[in-house]
Amino acid sequence: MAIENFDIEKVKFDDKGLVPCIVQDYVTKRVLTLAYMNRESLGITLEKGCTCFWSRSRQELWLKGATSGNFQHIVTMEADCDRDAILVQVMKDGPACHRGNDSCFDDSLYKEWQENKPSRNVKDEI
Repeated sequence: MAIENFDIEKVKFDDKGLVPCIVQDYVTKRVLTLAYMNRESLGITLEKGCTCFWSRSRQELWLKGATSGNFQHIVTMEADCDRDAILVQVMKDGPACHRGNDSCFDDSLYKEWQENKPSRNVKDEI
């Protein structure tokens, strides 16, 4: 993996000027949320080292934690191979979800395929 500065000019924003951003807990690796950034929020994120998004519903910048105190401090940030999606790993000050849940993926829409789970703990073998 090449190490370079995160160059905002290399990010491919969609036709609405947005790029999806996956936020992951640095320690647990759990996905916390999927949000969107525009050029301005990405610039703020890079400057502050905390996540800042563009709220599509409110049509405004949203510095995560500004009102709740639940800031997300970035440990790593990378773009995917096409540079049209961003992954940030964070240390968080509190719940990631506005509903008070640890992750935004804490809802009743869930399905598990037991037959596809490994029969042994693959992580122990790595």
